[in-house]
Amino acid sequence: MQESKQDVQNLVALYQEVKSLPNTKSAKKHVRADERKRRRNVSIKSSVKTAIKQAEQAFRSGDSERAKAALREALRKLDKAHQKGVLKENTTNRKKSRLAKKFNQAMAA
Repeated sequence: MQESKQDVQNLVALYQEVKSLPNTKSAKKHVRADERKRRRNVSIKSSVKTAIKQAEQAFRSGDSERAKAALREALRKLDKAHQKGVLKENTTNRKKSRLAKKFNQAMAA
């Protein structure tokens, strides 16, 4: 199977971060799959960070209903990220605990 010039250029662009170019067909497939997984993980992590920032902003606003809804959404996103294997369990629990602590402090004030 001959690879076209465009395929080779695409592979080289994809392998820029890889120390050495893969030689076998399965190695090339792994590199492509790893890139897909990386993009998915980056997207999920970004949405988690956004949800956490929005929750913290809602806590500062003083609106308890908005804060509860934002906390619920952030906790849901954290749990989903853990479920999908993007975040480890301890990381998820730590972030959830810190968010709950901030929420309780904001509601007490």
